[in-house]
Parts: sequence; structure tokens; C-alpha cells
Amino acid sequence: MRTKEDFLKSLRDGRKVYYRGKLVDDITQHPILKIAALHASKLYEYPDRLYEDKGEKISKYFKTPSSSQDLLDRHALIYDTTLYCNGIFNISQAIGSDALFALMITTKQVDRKYGTEYYKRVEKYFEKVKREDLTLATAQTDVKGDRSKRPSEQVDPDMYVRVSEVRSDGIVVRGAKAHTTQSAVSDEIIVITTRAMRESDKDYAVAFAVPANAPGLKMYTRPIDEIEGNSSAILSKKDYELETITVFDNVFVPWDRVFLFREHDYAGTLAMLFATFHRFTALSYRSALINLFLGSSRLMAKVNGIENEKHVRDDIVDIILYKEILRSSAIASAVKPVMLEGIALPNPIFTNIGKLYSNMHFHDVVKDLIDVSGGIIATLPSQEDFDSEEGKNIVKYLRGAVDGEERVKVLKLVKELASSPVTGYLLTAMVHAEGSIEASKIELFRSYNYDEAEKLVRKILD
Repeated sequence: MRTKEDFLKSLRDGRKVYYRGKLVDDITQHPILKIAALHASKLYEYPDRLYEDKGEKISKYFKTPSSSQDLLDRHALIYDTTLYCNGIFNISQAIGSDALFALMITTKQVDRKYGTEYYKRVEKYFEKVKREDLTLATAQTDVKGDRSKRPSEQVDPDMYVRVSEVRSDGIVVRGAKAHTTQSAVSDEIIVITTRAMRESDKDYAVAFAVPANAPGLKMYTRPIDEIEGNSSAILSKKDYELETITVFDNVFVPWDRVFLFREHDYAGTLAMLFATFHRFTALSYRSALINLFLGSSRLMAKVNGIENEKHVRDDIVDIILYKEILRSSAIASAVKPVMLEGIALPNPIFTNIGKLYSNMHFHDVVKDLIDVSGGIIATLPSQEDFDSEEGKNIVKYLRGAVDGEERVKVLKLVKELASSPVTGYLLTAMVHAEGSIEASKIELFRSYNYDEAEKLVRKILD
């Protein structure tokens, strides 16, 4: 099977990645971006990531779920690999497989209605991905332009990714996708629709896959402020994931990599199915990530000498509640799946309830950790101060129930989690990643079965 070294070598393929206004020659050697590449590569070191399929070793991420047990196993895989990567989600094969599962369901339905052969294309592509053990980014969210207008109504037609030219051997696409996670350090990018569409939007109803070094593909990476804006960072120097604005500047896609082409009536189906799989993934990794906040709050309480105080217990219980509601929602979603085209879809109701709770209450987790830690996490001296001749004197005055050196170690990590650029990143991500609060509300309201409740009330009224 593929090794960490194989993966890192594959990233030196001429891809167009930009960081702070400059083209990056080799992302694996860049002082900041290489950390995201090394984070992705940890997937290949995870000791329990493979299963046997027809005599071949395959990544467990690529096992198509066909039962509750398969989904429970997938939940455990995502949870455990997140812990393995120091509490930071490793998206490298998770999000791409979420997209492929959604495409497998959607293309079967499209083929049945229109007599197309998209499913065969998806199946062939998936076999390549499994055989070569590839990493995948998924580009779904378009840059959108004027949010009050549909894709075809935009002043600039490139605000949603669209088909700009049709050729005998494939299509040419233009446009851009926002916050594409780990795109710059992935082998392939799968592009799918972000919303329901009308016939007037049919040029935007497109799904396809391209290699990350495809001509015309450009990736503009966000600034990694969690490292460059915090000299005392600990966690982010080990693990983080990057995002890009991913621009398709007349990118050619051969027909065998086109999975939806102008079937506008299935754009919403694909978007919804992917969102459900990916929100299940979100519940799984977020419940693992919260261990960073739970563990830090416990250690901070101990070094501050307040672990037995009532308000501290309340704060810690609040974090436990958040973590276990997310994990319980993921498990419930797996136990009661919806079967579509032979694939087990996590229960959309339980998935969206857990995701909505996650979105709406993460700021409470941050508040709890701040409450336990105190204001020092915002006013802590810099790493440069600790490294200076005055460092020992500063540490002397930062002791708590333990010596200053031990307390400062915990304070640095807590500052990173609750009072640094990481905090701002996570507060935004926990509201918008894998779908916004409003997106989960819309889907929950639309898909919920009200019959039981309405029959009960009608029985009383009759």
C-alpha cells in the first residue's frame, strides 16, 4: 500500500498553490504549509486504517456503507483518526468518500431517469481512488456572488462553477469554490453542486473530478495565522488543515470524469446527500476534537488549584454534555440509517439535530474553558519573552498549584484553543463548516415527519 513518503512525493507535481501572494514551488518544503501536508500524511501511518476487499488491502474510508454496522465503524474510524492526529480532523479520505457515496446514489437515479451512464464513471473513478490509495478534497461551496440571485442571474457568470465549453472529448469549466479544505495537499479534487437549481441554471449543474495539478486550476491558501500570529503555538505547529479559494480558469475535464452534466433537477439531491454524509462525519470528528477542550479544562483546573469548585464542575460538565450529544447523535444516525440504492445514509434527522446543536453551542465550550482558565490566557507574555533573559522571572510569577514552568505549558495550549487565531477559526468553522446553522434548520424542518405529532393533537381535538 501507499506510504507516507509516497504521498508527500506525489505533491511535488507542479500544482499551482499560492500563499501570501507568492507561488509555492514545493508545498512539502514550505515552512508553514508543509505542516498541513505532514498532517495529511499521518493518515498513512495510522495503524488500523486498512481492510481486505477481494484479496486487496483498501483504506477503510473507502468502504461503501451498506448497514448500520458499517456506519458505526466509519464513525469510530473518524473519531479515532482525529485523536491520532492530536484532536485535529484528518479530512484526506473522509470528505472525498462522503462525496463519492453521494454521487453513487445520485448517479443511479439520474441514469434510471435519463438513460445516462454516470454511475459507471463514478464506479470506475472510485476503483482508481481505492487502488491508488488517493487523498481527496471536495469542492462544494461556490463563491456565490450576490446571494439574492440564482447562479444564472449573477452579474459575473463565474460566481458558481459552470460549464463554459462542450467538446467532443469533455467539458471546460470556469468559476471558483470557497474554503476547500486540504485541496492544496490532496491528490484529487471532486467538485459537486452546492444547491438546488432550475433549468435556467443547467450550466451550473455539474459534478466532476480533476487532479490537483490540472492546467488552469489555481489554489489561494488562507493565511495560517494560528502559527504566524502566535509564537507560543503548540498544537498548530504539529497539526492543522488549510483551506483555499479554488479557481477553475478554463479547466478541461474528460468525459469519463464528468458525473453530472446539466441534469439540473438532481443538483439539489446531490448537494443534500453529500451534506448528510458529511454532517455525520462532522459529528464524528467534532466529538473527538472536543477532547482538546475537555482535557485542557481539567488540567487547567488542576494547575490553578480549583478542580473542586462548583463553577468549575459546571463548566466541565457542560463540555461533557456537548461532546456526548454529538457522539450520541452520530451513533443514533448510524443505528437508524436510510437505505438508498443499497447504500446506508446516516439518518438525516438525527444527523441534523446533532449538527445543529454542535453549531449553536460551540461558543459555550470556549466560554467554559475561558472560565476555568482565567484572563491570563489573553494576556500571557509571548514565547520571545519566555526565551529571553527575563524568562525565568516571568515564569516565577505564573505559578499556581504547581510551579510556573508546568503551569505555563498548560497556559500556552489553552491560550491557543481559547484566545488566539485558532479560536476565531474554530468559532467560524463550528458555525459554518459542513453546512451553516440555517442549512441544518432548513433540512430538519423540511425532512421531519410531523404525522405522529399532528395525529396526536387531532385525536384530542376530535
